[in-house]
Amino acid sequence: MEEKKRNNFMIPVAIIVAGALIAVALFLTNKDENPSAGEKIAGESAQNEIQIEQVTADDHILGNPKAPIMIVEFSDTECPFCKNFHQTMHATIDTYGKTGKVAWVYRHFPIDQLHSKARKEAEATECAAELGGNEGFWKYIDLLYKKTPSNNGLDLSLLPQIAEESGLDKTEFKTCLDSGKYADKVEKNYQDAVAAGGQGTPYTVIITKYEKIPISEGAIPFSGGPVNMKLILDDLISKN
Repeated sequence: MEEKKRNNFMIPVAIIVAGALIAVALFLTNKDENPSAGEKIAGESAQNEIQIEQVTADDHILGNPKAPIMIVEFSDTECPFCKNFHQTMHATIDTYGKTGKVAWVYRHFPIDQLHSKARKEAEATECAAELGGNEGFWKYIDLLYKKTPSNNGLDLSLLPQIAEESGLDKTEFKTCLDSGKYADKVEKNYQDAVAAGGQGTPYTVIITKYEKIPISEGAIPFSGGPVNMKLILDDLISKN
């Protein structure tokens, strides 16, 4: 009788052990099949379509405006992470922009709860674009990021001075800024960022012919680390 009980007990134990071995085997198989950081991001985006405004001539673009890979950055000029990422993006365009395959699109995403000055600074960059064209925009925003200590630290009275240092007419710039004429455009960019899934800055969406890829990690580096811009772009260029 005791022998029969032992046999009945051993049967469910054997089933449990066999199930555990199968689970371990499946885990190891899936682990080996995990894609690289760039592939993983691309795979996730394919399942979750991003809602984002198309890139047009009204955008601020550095690089080929018809590039097959568009990096759309939503940023806040008073965000310290955005300040660092601005340099990452310049390094990206310095490396990939000359190929004509990659372009940088800058859009505004002022986080008012943290940086009350960022929205007016965004309007200032639009005035710079009005007076100096695309080149004027990039000169101004580069200098703005350079001068601000971040975290709402810039004195807004310096905005016209930055315009003058960028080669723009200070008086015309001040007239434009005081008018508030670009407040609606900044708000439209903000709403676009939210609709695209942005919850913080910088928020980036890479647009290709086949997919829209959100970079949820924020201010990723140009190279190094498990996720970086070079890794992602090299993977995308090989596919596009």
